[in-house]
Order: sequence, then C-alpha cells, then structure tokens
Amino acid sequence: MAKSAPESGAGAQPPMAKKPRKNNIKKDKALGVRANQFKRGPDVALKHIKDKKLKGKLRQSEKLVKDAALSAAKAEKWLLPAEAGSLEAEGMERTYRFKQEDIAKELDTISARKVFDLTLNELGPYDISYTRNGKHMLLGGGKGHLAIMEWSRAHLVTEVQVRETVRDVCFLHNETFFAAAQKKYVYIYDKRGLEIHCLREHRQVHAMEFLPHHFLLATVGDPGVLIYQDTSTGQCVAEMKPKLGRCDAMAQNPYNATLQLGHYNGVVTMWSPNMPAPLVRMLCHRGPVKSMAVDRDGNYMITAGIDCQVKVWDVRTFKPVHQYFTATPATSMCLSQKGLLAVAYGPHVQVWKDALRLKQKSPYMTHHLPPGAQARCVQFCPYDDVLGVGHSQGISSLVVPGAGEPNFDSFVANPFSTTGQRREQEVHQLLDKLPPETIMLNPENIGRVAVDPKEVQMEKRREAMEAELAMRKKSRDKNEVKTKVKGKNRGTKRHRKKQQNVVDDRRFTAMMEEKNRKAAAERAGEGAAPADAPLALKRFYRKSS
Repeated sequence: MAKSAPESGAGAQPPMAKKPRKNNIKKDKALGVRANQFKRGPDVALKHIKDKKLKGKLRQSEKLVKDAALSAAKAEKWLLPAEAGSLEAEGMERTYRFKQEDIAKELDTISARKVFDLTLNELGPYDISYTRNGKHMLLGGGKGHLAIMEWSRAHLVTEVQVRETVRDVCFLHNETFFAAAQKKYVYIYDKRGLEIHCLREHRQVHAMEFLPHHFLLATVGDPGVLIYQDTSTGQCVAEMKPKLGRCDAMAQNPYNATLQLGHYNGVVTMWSPNMPAPLVRMLCHRGPVKSMAVDRDGNYMITAGIDCQVKVWDVRTFKPVHQYFTATPATSMCLSQKGLLAVAYGPHVQVWKDALRLKQKSPYMTHHLPPGAQARCVQFCPYDDVLGVGHSQGISSLVVPGAGEPNFDSFVANPFSTTGQRREQEVHQLLDKLPPETIMLNPENIGRVAVDPKEVQMEKRREAMEAELAMRKKSRDKNEVKTKVKGKNRGTKRHRKKQQNVVDDRRFTAMMEEKNRKAAAERAGEGAAPADAPLALKRFYRKSS
C-alpha cells in the first residue's frame, strides 16, 4: 500500500533536509606521493585548448594515466611493503665512526652472524662473487683455492685446489656452474668442483663478466682482446680487438648490457658484440684505469685510476659530474642495489651514500682491514645489507644498513628457492634468453621503425630519381646507336622486322586514310560509262565528277 504524504498544518512535521554523505575513505597522502613517481610527465594544460573534441580526448587520456599511476602505487604499497633502513647518528656522532663490532651488538642474532672474518693467509689475495639471489658466495684465491659456500649458514658446498694462479672468478646463470680465470685459460666448474670445460680461446684473462639475460661470458686480459662466449650453446659469439694493450678493469651496464673496458692509457671504451669498433671512447684518467662500476639504472659510471681519483660520469651526456680522492689508488669498486658506493684502497674500505648525483663531504661508513691486509675485491650481496671484501689475508663480511633491495621478485631471483624452483627458473631463463643483437646503447630502439628526417628523405628521393633518369637515358642511347653489320642479319634489318608487327598511332592513322581513299575511289568508279559504250547509251551511266 502506498503511504500518503503528511498534511501541512500544526501537527505536520517539517520535511527533513538530506544530509550529505560523509566520505569515510580518507585520502592517503603517502599514496599520492607514490603515484607521482609513476607519472610520465607534467599534466596537459587544458585551459587554453579551444577544440572541444580534442579537449575531451585529452581529458580522458589524462584520467587513464592518473588511474594507471594510482594502481601502480597501490600495487607497490601492498606488494612491496618492506623499506630499506639506514644508519642514523645523534648529536655530534658521525656514521663513519661506527665500527662493525658496535653495529653487531645492536643487531638480532641472525643478522649479527653476517659479520665475520675468514682468515686465509696462505692462499690469498681473494676475489669473491655472489649469485643473483645472494644465497651463495664464490671464493677464488690467487694461489689456486676455489670454494662455494652458503655464507648466511656458514655452510661449505664445495672446495677445490687447482694448484694454479687464479686471477678472477664469477658465477654463471646460477650456483651450479662458475668460471675461473686461471694462469693461461678459463675453466668452467660445476658445484661439485669438477672441471666441465676449458675455454682455450680465452688466454691470460684478468677480468670476467657474465650477462645473465643473454647467457654470454665476456673476458679480457693481457692480449687486450674482448671475447664473448655463449654458455648455453658453447659458441664464440664475437671477438673484439681494441688495440689498446692490456686491460684489467671491466664493468657491465645492467641497463643495456654493454661492457665498459678500462685501459692502461686512461681510455674507457664501451662495447657491444654487434659492432667491431667501440660504441663510445672516453679519456677518463691520465694513467691506467684500475676499477669501474655502473649504477643499476645505467645513468652513472664510476672510474678509478692510478692517479688516486674516483670520478663520477654521466653516461647520458658522457661528461664528468664530480670526483673524489683516495690516499692510494683504488683497487676495487662496487655499487649496491640502493646506490651505495663501496671503494677499496689499501687496507681501507669506504662506503658512500648518495655520492652519484651530489658530491658528499664524508663517507657513510668506513672499515679498516686487519693489519697487513690489502683489499683486492669488494662486492655487495644482492637483496641483503652485506658487503663482502676479499683481501690478501682472507674474506671479511660487513653489514651495511640500507645497501640491499628489501623486496625481491621470486620470478627473477628468489633467495629461498628450492631445487625444483631452481630447475624451473633455469628453463624459463633459457626460454627468455635474449639474442646478442639486442645489446645496444639505447635498448628502447628495439622494435621501433627507424624514420629518417624529412631532409634526408627528400635527398634520398632526389638521388633515386636522378639514378632512374640516368638509367633510362643510357638505355635509350644504347637502343639508338646500333652497330652496323654487313649482311641480311644486320641490326637495322632486325629492327625493321620487329617493327613490322608493331602498330602505333601514326601507322594506324596512315592505314585508315589509305583504306578510306581506296574505298572512295571504288565508289566513284562503279557507275561510270565504259569507254567503248555507244554515244546514245552514255546518258544512262553516272557522270564522273
């Protein structure tokens, strides 16, 4: 039954005004800040656009961009909840004065175990390498000692003595295989310490880099020859000869997979297996380049020379940003996932924070090695706040708060992967393997159509037209000029025979005129009187005009 409306009067209640709904969803300011980093540029100014149709399309596209940025910010908020930490000093304290013993006292039991020293006086100096997920550490002693260990659990996986000089070591796609640059050749070992391959093309190697997305092992050494070896097929992809002498420093750009080589004349070259010449050639130091590093985004490159300078370069413009000085030449450098720079020189290790974009006055952390030790190699552990240092007396593991990425992608690198997950990930890596042709300075050019400027296009069209006209003229001149040959098989006669069956407009017109003339003559002679006709009968014939 329908309800009747209340009558107006003394007993009637006044109508209740509608209260506006309260929005219980409060705006998350932090979410708005997160969304701003996913925008591709400033908003389009729609105020001065007069075309209503264009204005509506731009407004709709701006709305889609904002919604996409907000969705990405929400996904980052819920899927990447962890944040990196850092050291904070109070009052007159300075973070570079904190020692590892003092930091270990304030850590939990599991994190405190990450601070340790391995004393190996007789087999050093040591080079170290971590897997992509940071679970395993590879040790390579200068006197032939090779070992793999799960450093977080202090578990030794394998250990072997090759009884030969070892100059550099690196893991391949995972912990099951690793490469060792020994005295003369490069050898491939499995996780049990068994020799799998001997790469005899790689001679007297001093530096190695593995490109995980392309399955390429790159080496360079005394001959100064850069060699790319495909570890999935065993083929030698490319062999470059810079012709700049011995090379000890090599770094990989994670953004575009190009390799940077530091030579003894202070020149840094950038290489791709697709080009026989260097992509870029830069003069960075006045003496030999000792070490190099490239940041995660591929925007900055750090070089250290024998002139005791550590220079920061902008790879986008190939210009220096600023420089730092060390007491002795830096022997090794490394950049963490969060942009911390570790510099090793002599018995000292310095860690710099935010040292790429802005020049810092003091380091973030400082560590002094045991007396008599000389630093050889520094490496940050992925997805952990740990810095590994290889020196002449063994291995040192340092805790550096804020160095590692706190959130990991299990499809890319999973520190807690099982054996089955590792095998499945290895298959996916091989299926997603990129060809060497994709290595270039600007990887965004892949899939694009190379369009020339209008001036270049007009020039190409003009050249093509001139070439076409020249070819036609040459063909016409060749047909007109015929070689005279005696006999009935000469060129002019062959040409006339060919032209007998060709009917052009002029010949057709002449034929039609001749045909009409003959027909008119026949019509004119049909009614004429014969010459021998009698005179009396000629009046019955048609008179000729």
